[in-house]
Amino acid sequence: MSGRPLLRFVRGDTHINFMRGRFLGLATSAILSLASLVLFFHPGLTLGLDFKGGIVVEARTDGPADFGKIRGALAAHHIEAAGVQAFGGNNDVLIRLGADENTNTNAVIDQVRHAIAEAQPGATVLRADAVGASVSAELLRNGLLALGLSLVMILAYIWFRFEWEFALSAVVTLVLDLTKTVGFLVLTHFEFDLVMVAAILTILGYSTNDKVVVYDRVRENLRRYRTMPLRELIDLSINETLNRTLGTSTTVFLAALPLAIFGGSSLSGFAWVMLFGIVVGTSSSIFIAAPLLLLLGEKRLRKDTKPVTR
Repeated sequence: MSGRPLLRFVRGDTHINFMRGRFLGLATSAILSLASLVLFFHPGLTLGLDFKGGIVVEARTDGPADFGKIRGALAAHHIEAAGVQAFGGNNDVLIRLGADENTNTNAVIDQVRHAIAEAQPGATVLRADAVGASVSAELLRNGLLALGLSLVMILAYIWFRFEWEFALSAVVTLVLDLTKTVGFLVLTHFEFDLVMVAAILTILGYSTNDKVVVYDRVRENLRRYRTMPLRELIDLSINETLNRTLGTSTTVFLAALPLAIFGGSSLSGFAWVMLFGIVVGTSSSIFIAAPLLLLLGEKRLRKDTKPVTR
């Protein structure tokens, strides 16, 4: 039986000149990342309960939810709701309430339960969570610290395994991936909470693995083709790993897609961010990390050859 794979995304003899569009790729990435930074400062991320603090109550009504009646019932009980919205089905209600350290959480949740029952008899509270302001600030600080430490560890790992040109190219690319993900979160209004921090860390890990695959082939080809110009060698390496890259990305994408569509409010945001990160991470390995490696290593990694200009 042949050892050839049953499915190939590209032919084995494919030779796409990826480096021809390296400047366009870098410019596009820079523009998207700058736009994402602008969005980060205005209008900013939609902070979730973990980072903003407050009380969140999820309820399910017996029939379609009447948000007007629910808001009126909350007002009658002197409950100031920061937001009353639908999620999931048309009978699912999400209520957000402000809270501070002096708020009696259990009493507020009981009031909300009674108000919902009065507005729509038969309604039930599915979940009620509360996070204090001091705890939310600590969680936000720890979440950002986890992202920063992950980038430092990735830099150290790739620097130890390869050379500084590889490490710097990878980390700069990962930062660009991270900024684009932040922009995606702002545009989609997904809540930024601990689940999203986990999603971003997962994206960074996946994207790092994808770049290591390409870098491994570049290093092998540097030893095998000692006179080949670096630009041609990087193109060769990307083409040789293209089937593996596309196959892995497609597998992970298809695995996360059902979660995005059917995962409900608790998982869909995580899955959509994962899907976005898979696309960004895969494309950045080819159009960002590889061009950066060419720019940083053209003189040092190939001292004995002249750069090819086309």
